[in-house]
Amino acid sequence: MLSDLYNHMEWADAEHWRAVENFPSALEDKIIRERLHHIHLVQHAYLWIVSEGGNNFKRTAVDDFHPITELKNYAREFHTKMAEFQKTLTESKLYLIVNIPWYKDPPLSVPVIQALTQAVMHSQYHRGQNATRLRELGGEPPITDYIAWYWKGKPKAGWP
Repeated sequence: MLSDLYNHMEWADAEHWRAVENFPSALEDKIIRERLHHIHLVQHAYLWIVSEGGNNFKRTAVDDFHPITELKNYAREFHTKMAEFQKTLTESKLYLIVNIPWYKDPPLSVPVIQALTQAVMHSQYHRGQNATRLRELGGEPPITDYIAWYWKGKPKAGWP
Protein backbone atom coordinates (compact mmCIF):
# COMPACT_ATOMS: atom_id res chain seq x y z
CA MET A 1 0.00 0.00 0.00
CA LEU A 2 2.77 2.45 0.91
CA SER A 3 4.52 1.75 -2.37
CA ASP A 4 1.29 2.48 -4.26
CA LEU A 5 0.80 5.71 -2.32
CA TYR A 6 4.27 6.91 -3.28
CA ASN A 7 3.92 5.84 -6.92
CA HIS A 8 0.64 7.72 -7.04
CA MET A 9 2.21 10.77 -5.38
CA GLU A 10 4.96 10.93 -8.00
CA TRP A 11 2.45 10.55 -10.82
CA ALA A 12 0.21 13.23 -9.28
CA ASP A 13 3.17 15.59 -8.78
CA ALA A 14 4.16 15.15 -12.43
CA GLU A 15 0.59 15.72 -13.64
CA HIS A 16 0.34 18.79 -11.43
CA TRP A 17 3.59 20.21 -12.82
CA ARG A 18 2.39 19.54 -16.38
CA ALA A 19 -0.82 21.49 -15.78
CA VAL A 20 1.00 24.39 -14.16
CA GLU A 21 3.61 24.57 -16.92
CA ASN A 22 0.86 24.46 -19.58
CA PHE A 23 -0.59 27.63 -18.08
CA PRO A 24 2.36 30.06 -17.91
CA SER A 25 0.64 32.64 -15.71
CA ALA A 26 0.39 29.92 -13.03
CA LEU A 27 4.18 29.70 -12.90
CA GLU A 28 4.28 33.44 -12.29
CA ASP A 29 1.67 33.24 -9.53
CA LYS A 30 3.30 33.76 -6.13
CA ILE A 31 0.79 31.56 -4.30
CA ILE A 32 1.30 28.59 -6.63
CA ARG A 33 5.09 28.96 -6.62
CA GLU A 34 5.25 29.15 -2.84
CA ARG A 35 2.91 26.21 -2.41
CA LEU A 36 4.85 24.11 -4.94
CA HIS A 37 7.97 24.84 -2.95
CA HIS A 38 6.24 23.98 0.30
CA ILE A 39 5.00 20.64 -1.07
CA HIS A 40 8.44 19.57 -2.20
CA LEU A 41 10.29 20.95 0.83
CA VAL A 42 8.02 18.97 3.16
CA GLN A 43 8.45 15.83 1.05
CA HIS A 44 12.23 16.18 1.42
CA ALA A 45 11.84 16.90 5.15
CA TYR A 46 9.87 13.71 5.79
CA LEU A 47 12.38 11.66 3.83
CA TRP A 48 15.12 13.22 5.95
CA ILE A 49 13.22 12.40 9.15
CA VAL A 50 12.80 8.73 8.29
CA SER A 51 16.18 8.17 6.64
CA GLU A 52 18.67 10.45 8.39
CA GLY A 53 16.90 11.98 11.36
CA GLY A 54 19.65 13.54 13.42
CA ASN A 55 21.70 15.05 10.61
CA ASN A 56 21.16 18.64 9.50
CA PHE A 57 18.28 19.17 7.11
CA LYS A 58 18.93 21.58 4.24
CA ARG A 59 15.98 23.96 4.37
CA THR A 60 15.38 25.78 1.10
CA ALA A 61 13.39 28.85 0.12
CA VAL A 62 11.30 29.37 -3.00
CA ASP A 63 13.79 32.02 -4.12
CA ASP A 64 16.54 29.37 -4.23
CA PHE A 65 14.96 27.95 -7.40
CA HIS A 66 15.58 30.07 -10.50
CA PRO A 67 14.41 29.27 -13.05
CA ILE A 68 11.33 27.51 -11.68
CA THR A 69 12.36 24.32 -13.50
CA GLU A 70 14.97 23.92 -10.75
CA LEU A 71 12.10 23.47 -8.30
CA LYS A 72 10.66 20.76 -10.55
CA ASN A 73 14.10 19.09 -10.52
CA TYR A 74 14.05 19.29 -6.70
CA ALA A 75 10.69 17.49 -6.78
CA ARG A 76 12.04 14.79 -9.08
CA GLU A 77 15.12 14.41 -6.88
CA PHE A 78 12.84 13.65 -3.93
CA HIS A 79 11.01 10.94 -5.84
CA THR A 80 14.28 9.33 -6.95
CA LYS A 81 15.63 9.33 -3.40
CA MET A 82 12.35 8.04 -1.99
CA ALA A 83 12.29 5.14 -4.44
CA GLU A 84 15.81 4.18 -3.31
CA PHE A 85 14.86 4.53 0.34
CA GLN A 86 11.81 2.31 -0.11
CA LYS A 87 14.09 -0.49 -1.28
CA THR A 88 15.68 -0.49 2.19
CA LEU A 89 12.41 -0.61 4.11
CA THR A 90 11.59 -3.73 6.02
CA GLU A 91 8.50 -4.46 8.07
CA SER A 92 10.42 -3.74 11.27
CA LYS A 93 11.82 -0.43 9.94
CA LEU A 94 8.27 0.77 9.25
CA TYR A 95 7.58 0.70 12.98
CA LEU A 96 10.74 2.42 14.22
CA ILE A 97 9.86 5.60 16.08
CA VAL A 98 11.01 8.93 14.63
CA ASN A 99 10.75 12.44 16.00
CA ILE A 100 8.91 15.13 14.02
CA PRO A 101 11.18 18.05 14.91
CA TRP A 102 8.83 20.96 14.25
CA TYR A 103 6.47 19.79 16.99
CA LYS A 104 8.04 20.94 20.24
CA ASP A 105 5.38 21.39 22.91
CA PRO A 106 4.53 18.63 23.29
CA PRO A 107 7.09 16.77 21.16
CA LEU A 108 5.79 14.30 18.60
CA SER A 109 7.24 10.89 17.84
CA VAL A 110 5.53 8.46 15.46
CA PRO A 111 6.33 5.23 13.62
CA VAL A 112 8.03 5.62 10.24
CA ILE A 113 4.91 4.35 8.48
CA GLN A 114 2.83 7.19 9.95
CA ALA A 115 5.43 9.80 9.00
CA LEU A 116 5.53 8.49 5.44
CA THR A 117 1.74 8.45 5.23
CA GLN A 118 1.61 12.05 6.47
CA ALA A 119 3.94 13.15 3.66
CA VAL A 120 1.57 11.65 1.08
CA MET A 121 -1.52 13.19 2.64
CA HIS A 122 0.14 16.58 3.06
CA SER A 123 1.17 16.63 -0.60
CA GLN A 124 -2.33 15.69 -1.76
CA TYR A 125 -3.86 18.45 0.35
CA HIS A 126 -1.64 21.15 -1.11
CA ARG A 127 -1.93 19.88 -4.70
CA GLY A 128 -5.69 20.30 -4.21
CA GLN A 129 -5.19 23.88 -3.09
CA ASN A 130 -3.03 24.57 -6.14
CA ALA A 131 -5.62 22.94 -8.40
CA THR A 132 -8.23 25.35 -7.04
CA ARG A 133 -5.87 28.29 -7.54
CA LEU A 134 -5.05 27.15 -11.09
CA ARG A 135 -8.77 27.08 -11.92
CA GLU A 136 -9.21 30.57 -10.38
CA LEU A 137 -6.47 31.83 -12.72
CA GLY A 138 -8.26 30.31 -15.72
CA GLY A 139 -6.20 27.14 -16.06
CA GLU A 140 -7.34 23.53 -16.10
CA PRO A 141 -6.18 21.41 -13.17
CA PRO A 142 -5.56 17.71 -13.76
CA ILE A 143 -7.51 14.95 -12.09
CA THR A 144 -5.02 13.40 -9.70
CA ASP A 145 -7.29 11.40 -7.42
CA TYR A 146 -5.81 8.19 -6.09
CA ILE A 147 -8.74 6.17 -7.46
CA ALA A 148 -8.31 7.79 -10.90
CA TRP A 149 -4.69 6.63 -10.88
CA TYR A 150 -5.92 3.08 -10.31
CA TRP A 151 -8.57 3.49 -13.00
CA LYS A 152 -5.90 4.59 -15.47
CA GLY A 153 -3.88 1.45 -14.72
CA LYS A 154 -1.45 2.96 -12.18
CA PRO A 155 0.62 4.86 -14.77
CA LYS A 156 4.19 5.81 -14.08
CA ALA A 157 4.97 9.49 -13.63
CA GLY A 158 5.40 11.28 -16.94
CA TRP A 159 7.41 14.32 -15.93
CA PRO A 160 7.05 17.20 -18.36
